Amino acid sequence: MKRCVIIGSGLGGLSTGVILAREGYDVTILEQGMQPGGCLQCFTRRGIKFETGMHFIGSAKPGQTLHRLLRYLEIDDVGLSELDRQAYDIVRLGDDEFRFPNGAEAFIEQMSSYFPHEKDGIAAYIACVQRVANASSLHTLSLDNADSAISTAYQLRSINEVIDSLISDTLLRDVLIGNLPLYAARKDKTPFSTHAFIADFYNQSSFRVIGGSDHIGVALQRKLEHHGGRVLTSAKAVKIHSDGIHVVGVSTADERFFPADIVVSAIHPVSTLAMTDSPLIRPAFRRRMNSLPNTVGIFSVYLDFKENSKPYFNSNYYAYPAGISPWDSEDYTTSDWPRGYLYMDFCHEPRPRYARAGIILSYMRFDEMTPWLHTTVGHRGDEYERFKREHAERLIDSVGHAFPGLRNSIRHYYTSTPLTYRDYTGTPAGSAYGIAKDISLSVACHVPQRTKLPGLYLTGQNINSHGILGVLVGTVVTCSDLLGTEYL
Repeated sequence: MKRCVIIGSGLGGLSTGVILAREGYDVTILEQGMQPGGCLQCFTRRGIKFETGMHFIGSAKPGQTLHRLLRYLEIDDVGLSELDRQAYDIVRLGDDEFRFPNGAEAFIEQMSSYFPHEKDGIAAYIACVQRVANASSLHTLSLDNADSAISTAYQLRSINEVIDSLISDTLLRDVLIGNLPLYAARKDKTPFSTHAFIADFYNQSSFRVIGGSDHIGVALQRKLEHHGGRVLTSAKAVKIHSDGIHVVGVSTADERFFPADIVVSAIHPVSTLAMTDSPLIRPAFRRRMNSLPNTVGIFSVYLDFKENSKPYFNSNYYAYPAGISPWDSEDYTTSDWPRGYLYMDFCHEPRPRYARAGIILSYMRFDEMTPWLHTTVGHRGDEYERFKREHAERLIDSVGHAFPGLRNSIRHYYTSTPLTYRDYTGTPAGSAYGIAKDISLSVACHVPQRTKLPGLYLTGQNINSHGILGVLVGTVVTCSDLLGTEYL
């Protein structure tokens, strides 16, 4: 029985732990916080529960990719509530709304009703999305239909380049990338493959987790323990030890040592490398990891609604002011923030009539956090509280244009910034989705699952992509390296 120590108990750490424990590894997961789950965690204020990261999921119907992964992890009994099949996403540009229905044919028909002159282009766009998604063995969970040539080609072409080649209407181009907040894409940089995987994932089916995504974290932890593994909280890993040729264990801030034959880090690669001084990890690799760009941060407003005052909204709502393209949202100024937002309700029970909680998300750059970089949670001062309050009010006003009764329904609200996220997840600069994909960097952006230090592996959102599917695919990549691709 090999001893495996996993650093970090987010989705990547827990899912990797479950698979390895089931295959006979002696698994210990070290979590620096007081509770496991990472971005699967929820929090409660005044008796109301809020999501922190995993707001909705896709492809969870029987036979679809995520459902197959959840079955393999033995947690497919987590309760799900399907989003509106006719409008799982709604994109608002100025005063115009565009609804995204599930299913390729329904999507083509709906978009063609808005843009009848672009019907052929819309069909070509959907065909391209499906072709790219189906070319990846990791996203189809099949080695038979993999097409590395297609996968590589669309990893090197930007989202806007591909869409512009298929669609001539500039408004439609913006509609199709209206859900950019899901992956913080950048014009001329983010590969089309990233867009294709996400578009296909949610177009197949879209759901919220009833009662919060922490149910997924709890289910994974229980399954891990069922297979003999364990999660230790308040156990901050500080050093990865080796004997010069192989990892031998991990020590924590409270001076405990955990011997290991295998160490898997589910935290950011930069934080991982800082824990080992092994000369086997070359300076050039360290410099490359340290220089990789990270995605932008997020400002969040968590809404606590008065009882039976806010009808439950069963769609995800993306909005941009007139004249603002989704591509430009990250380049806001002090005076024109926010340039866009994503609004969602929390699903607290099956088929809710009224919402108890909701969330508004908008881009926020980490440079705005400069005055408070060296402060700690709860001790950032009055100026920081004023900053958050002013931005929350502006964001609520923006959402109020689309939902006129929203403000009157709010009982309380709470906020978080990229600084909160940095301290909560340990992600550099409070990045929402970790390392950014950039076609100009080509393979230099790739984070390998195996390091040059034998026995040290990486997993989590930076190995493949963020989100539940991206992270679980990263888990499959890492575990395949240990167990065998064809076997897994």
